[in-house]
Amino acid sequence: MGSFLTELGKQLAERWLTLLVLPGALYLSALATAQRLGHTHALAIGRLTDQVNQWPGAHKVNTPARLVVMLIAALLISAAAGLVAQAGGTVIERLWLAAEWASWPPPLRLLAAKRVSTRQDRWDQASNEYKRQREQLARDRARGSRRDRGALAAAYRDRVRISQERPERPTWMGDRLNVVAIRFDREFQLDIPTVWPALWLTLPDTDRSEIRTAHESLARAATLTSWGLLYVVVGALWWPGLLLAAATCLTGWRRARAATDTYAQLAEAAIRLHVANLARQLGVDQACHITPQAGANLTYLLQGKGHLVSIITAETSAPISTHMRRPEEGSVAQVVHRKVAALRRLRRYRRPQRRG
Repeated sequence: MGSFLTELGKQLAERWLTLLVLPGALYLSALATAQRLGHTHALAIGRLTDQVNQWPGAHKVNTPARLVVMLIAALLISAAAGLVAQAGGTVIERLWLAAEWASWPPPLRLLAAKRVSTRQDRWDQASNEYKRQREQLARDRARGSRRDRGALAAAYRDRVRISQERPERPTWMGDRLNVVAIRFDREFQLDIPTVWPALWLTLPDTDRSEIRTAHESLARAATLTSWGLLYVVVGALWWPGLLLAAATCLTGWRRARAATDTYAQLAEAAIRLHVANLARQLGVDQACHITPQAGANLTYLLQGKGHLVSIITAETSAPISTHMRRPEEGSVAQVVHRKVAALRRLRRYRRPQRRG
């Protein structure tokens, strides 16, 4: 136990040093450089060297105790800057994904709604052009003429560059994740926000690790972009800081797009591979693949609307004993199984009373 705690402490200290202290120390160094050089002497490295040589005497750092205190203070300030950057990264990630943009404060909500409308108009134009090129290619093939597919491929890239489905969010990254929900709702009547928590508990450790890694990459990219915004303060004092800010923000944005695409692909693959297993565990369906009826039943069940599950309808369901395997005793599925069976019996044998 002691060795475990020791190793855990080492890992936490390493992450604290890597994620907070080192980036914060670099930022403080850039801020001190900006304060010393300014815009007038932005590239005068000699002035910075003189300042470093004079610093110990000017601050009376002539004893080991004072040096230790100064180092601890620098570490704490660096860690504080790192915490600010991470908090900013969380906000930036939420803005990028824009899952709840309709509930944002009025100024942001209006801007987001205008952005969504603009993106929808652009997507409609690109989609119409793609359909026109596809129809033109089909007509040429019907006439027996061979036509280059370059125009069709270009039109498809123009549409996908905006979004793979019709946009519903103000950002590309938000729509990239929302595409997964749109596809499963259209194909299988699955509500992904409802199904995902239960599905996550049934995923193998390998799949969860891959998805978690992709999400961490997105979070790191958002934090990097947050650092870029903090470097704007450095740029206000020292113009090379603006170049650092622009490069950092651009790098974080490009990494975030790549991480979002990977995250969406992994999530979609995990759902397609394991959602049928979730339906079997809950007794909704015993097929090896998910169907629209099973998808709707699974959504209703996880939303707490078990009375809407279509397997209790006598006209559309087989007997419970043949339709689904009896779950293990004492499990959640066993409770659901009993309630569904009871509701089915009530529906089948209940008769309206005649008035005398």
